[in-house]
Amino acid sequence: MVTLTADEVERYKRHLVLRDVGAPGQQKLKAARVLVVGAGGLGSPVLMYLAAAGVGTIGVIDDDRVAIDNLQRQIAHREEDVGRLKVESARDAVARINPLVNVETITERLEPANALDIIGRYDIVADGTDNFAARYLVSDACYLTKRPLAYAALGSFDGYVSLFKPHETDAGGVPYPTLRCVFPEPPPQGLVANCAEAGVLGPVAGVVGTLQATEVVKEILGLGESLAGRLLIYDALACRFEIVTVAWDPENPLSGRTPSITDLSVHQSAGARSCAAE
Repeated sequence: MVTLTADEVERYKRHLVLRDVGAPGQQKLKAARVLVVGAGGLGSPVLMYLAAAGVGTIGVIDDDRVAIDNLQRQIAHREEDVGRLKVESARDAVARINPLVNVETITERLEPANALDIIGRYDIVADGTDNFAARYLVSDACYLTKRPLAYAALGSFDGYVSLFKPHETDAGGVPYPTLRCVFPEPPPQGLVANCAEAGVLGPVAGVVGTLQATEVVKEILGLGESLAGRLLIYDALACRFEIVTVAWDPENPLSGRTPSITDLSVHQSAGARSCAAE
């Protein structure tokens, strides 16, 4: 049984007085292991809020270095971090917020050869990647390792959040969807611009990343109604949130009745990258 120290009791007292969290919930957070893929625009608020909440072990994987144009939205990094590995800068940001949290830095790309091993070390994954190839790799690997995936993606003025846990079923016994239930395959390369090409309003990354972190914490604690089977859409220009239902597709190639994707070999030539340029 994980116990809380006197320092942790003092630090997390606003959680401890919450009826639905309390000491048992804070102990769950301390025992949890969360992997954040990408230390960029989405990964920054996710890392910072998970650290502040007291998640015991946070893994962060990214092989990119901090650039000056990251600072407009990637709030885990500072000007003096330009040129440093993002995982090192992110580790220091977490330490400033909560030195009681253990950070595991992984300075490499998430690739088909290592994805199952790395993701399998954690309880839940938060996807902060910036390209379709990487998102599908993360989603497929989470399915194969039976790990919940807190999914998020950014547009220039909008964002999307969901929770994929297809290894579980809804109240009717139907499996929850995967990313491939919503979009069976990624669009052709170059058809949709990434954030580096199209730009993104900085605070949008903060809003979406914070929602993503909330889903992670809710999943660890078993609180409320998750976004499993639902996709939250945030339109910053209209200041509007919308939720649409997404369902399991029995014909999808990953988790359908007759899956054709049973390992990560489909990603061998996809060129997936783990950096989060949002």
